[in-house]
Amino acid sequence: MSDAHSRNVLIGISCAVGGAVALSFNDLFIKELSGGYALHQVILVRGLVGVAFILGVIRVSGMGFSVLRTGRPWAHLIRASIVMVSNVTYFLGLAALPMANAAAIGFVAPVLVTIISAVVLREPVGWHRWGAVVAGLLGVVVMLHPEGQFHWAAVLILISAVCYATTQNMTRWLKATESAVTINFYVQIAFLLVSVVMGTWVGDGHLAGSADASLAFLFRAWLWPPMRDWAFFVGTGVAVAAGGMLMGHAYRTNPPALIAPFEYTSMPLAVIYGLVFFGTFPDLQGWIGIALIVGAGLYTLYRETVRRRRPQAA
Repeated sequence: MSDAHSRNVLIGISCAVGGAVALSFNDLFIKELSGGYALHQVILVRGLVGVAFILGVIRVSGMGFSVLRTGRPWAHLIRASIVMVSNVTYFLGLAALPMANAAAIGFVAPVLVTIISAVVLREPVGWHRWGAVVAGLLGVVVMLHPEGQFHWAAVLILISAVCYATTQNMTRWLKATESAVTINFYVQIAFLLVSVVMGTWVGDGHLAGSADASLAFLFRAWLWPPMRDWAFFVGTGVAVAAGGMLMGHAYRTNPPALIAPFEYTSMPLAVIYGLVFFGTFPDLQGWIGIALIVGAGLYTLYRETVRRRRPQAA
């Protein structure tokens, strides 16, 4: 494996870890806002902040606004639509489930990324990577603490995971012509358009009043946030824009099966957030799950570092 390839792999892994951390902050801020605001209001403000952040990155980096030009508008439309479904279903599920539970269920997504990349994109996926992904998934199952109680919000998280895996493989497909900045800019534009339409329809709260946390989050009336909550609104916009660009670059420049395990980075963070913000702490079973998840990512990193020949056998 050449030095250039090794550097590209390490940069991709670093972007994946950084993106996972940023997106975990996004989840925390969304969870905080879900008790008092409408989802489409949060998405609108988040989209405005995200667009401003992306434009700021373009200006400061000197890459030029021509980077936003695209010859594949339909591909962006399809991908943005799937991202929209992924986000909405995840956040509706997050509003009704404990944060760690939602994050754990959502981590079937890296497994799906690997499966889709192998079946659809014909990416080479060796048994080491399959083993790392399976180990990470086992860690997620351990952390779920199944109690036999069905909650339909879990289905929303699973739908989100399928959509997320699809979008990340589309990112890989778009790599030849589209930058991570371009891809994420059009996603933010789609969020703005949909949230405005949704707000115009139900923003007055005429469909509000459901006792279900997910439906309440979806149909709640818009209201002007106090100063304290603006920090969460701005935070989620910056987090999703930065996380989206970092994760987009990781998936554009490396095989999805390599990047996917490093998304497990945010699972331990969900546990930490639970301790700091909600007063919960993992038991022995939870720590076993964390060890499996983190170990899977570290093992994948080790394999990529020591591998010198036959990259298809990774």
